Amino acid sequence: MSTLTAAAIKVPHYINGAWVESTASNWQDVMNPASGEVLGSVPQVEAAEVSMAVEAAAAAYPDWRRTPAEDRIQPLFKLKFLLEEHIDELSRVITRENGKTFGEAKGELRRAIENVEVACGIPMMMQGYNLEDVARGIDEMMIRQPLGVVAAITPFNFPGMIPFWFLPYAIACGNTLIVKPSEHVPLTMKLAFELLDKTGLPKGVVNLVNGGKTAVDTLIDHPKVRAISFVGSTPVARYIYARAGEKGKRAQCQGGAKNSVVILPDADMSMATQIISDSAFGCAGQRCLAVSVAVTVGEAQKTFRDSIADAASSIRVGYGLDDGTQMGPVITKQSKDRIESLIGLGEKQGAKILVDGRSPKISKYESGHFLKPTILDGVPAESELTHTEIFGPVLSMVHASNLDEAMEFLSNSPFGNQASLFTSSGSAARRFRYEAPAGNIGINIGVAAPMAYFPFSGWKDSFFGVMHGQGRDAVEFYTEKKVVVERWAKEHSRKF
Repeated sequence: MSTLTAAAIKVPHYINGAWVESTASNWQDVMNPASGEVLGSVPQVEAAEVSMAVEAAAAAYPDWRRTPAEDRIQPLFKLKFLLEEHIDELSRVITRENGKTFGEAKGELRRAIENVEVACGIPMMMQGYNLEDVARGIDEMMIRQPLGVVAAITPFNFPGMIPFWFLPYAIACGNTLIVKPSEHVPLTMKLAFELLDKTGLPKGVVNLVNGGKTAVDTLIDHPKVRAISFVGSTPVARYIYARAGEKGKRAQCQGGAKNSVVILPDADMSMATQIISDSAFGCAGQRCLAVSVAVTVGEAQKTFRDSIADAASSIRVGYGLDDGTQMGPVITKQSKDRIESLIGLGEKQGAKILVDGRSPKISKYESGHFLKPTILDGVPAESELTHTEIFGPVLSMVHASNLDEAMEFLSNSPFGNQASLFTSSGSAARRFRYEAPAGNIGINIGVAAPMAYFPFSGWKDSFFGVMHGQGRDAVEFYTEKKVVVERWAKEHSRKF
């Protein structure tokens, strides 16, 4: 198996069980966001190369869907072992091309492995149901069958985990799959597909294509692609969902977020501070479940403000493979510039910069895209920052007089990915769980990331579709129901 070296590489596709070098005329550098090192180059492909992968998947589908479910999951058992065996190597690749710390990278791969494990239960999860004698001598049953060729378009922030929200379920259900990773982080999936190549999957069952918008549009428009899974920003999620709908395809499109956490005066402030700090600044704030707004209620305002400021100021920022680093860079210079401009906008609109992480100097990594944790205090409810996804290590603080006011603030958000509450009150927790307008709810939890056997939910502008990724939702999304009604006439002349 080839592995990454310090030398930059041209990232190939994986089509029909073989590595295929792109003939694209335009290539984009893959950068280490901490050091500025060029790790490789990724093609900006034309439609023809993507169509090759679709045709390979379509050719592999008839035999794969006829393969018994018990046999389809055997390669996934092998994949779990290989991912475990190579988890450190994969984690280093994630850190090099994404910037997150080695520990964070390893944590996301644990979630990837968890999804592989759950998908190994497909022989149970994919079962239908039946009823004898819906009328005299007539039986009825519902069975689930795979869709055909499906595609997953995945983001930069979790290059090892998010593809596995989709891949194991799609193929275990009997579909064939094309994965299109973010052009910023193609190397993680390259290594993952080197491992997949060792599992014994038939050619064409899984395919990997690289590229940008042309690759995305080709997957959406190709008549042989039945379904699209996507995770990314809300504008792109809305675009893909609408375009897929026009083509009559099913789609699950996870969009952006502006996650709020409400801190009540009776919360354990020490615990809340540590958990919220980890949520807001972990992975440099580039998590779709990261806390972005802290709503302090009543007396919690001062106690939490002081403690979170101390926690944010103490976080060690640097290269994710260096010992002691707690937070890495953001993905690109453009992202850093955008985040810094939004911090300035927040200040102009009335917020006070409590902790300023702009333009830090990181020794030995002066070319990196670094920001330090930033806290904006007293952000006005009408400020653009209360409903703009910053996607960086920035925590906005809003004050509410009571829980009613805090809940109203949450309800005004266009997003609905996650909301959390910190309290010691059971009644407040129950009300929050019942009323908070978000698909993932945390009670004394800062990152309410569902386990693989639960759906990764999302509401409002954070999700477009019906069935989410992971668990039973994944099985429902990657299969279609067929209802069979049977009557067998008696054969009076034949004796058994």
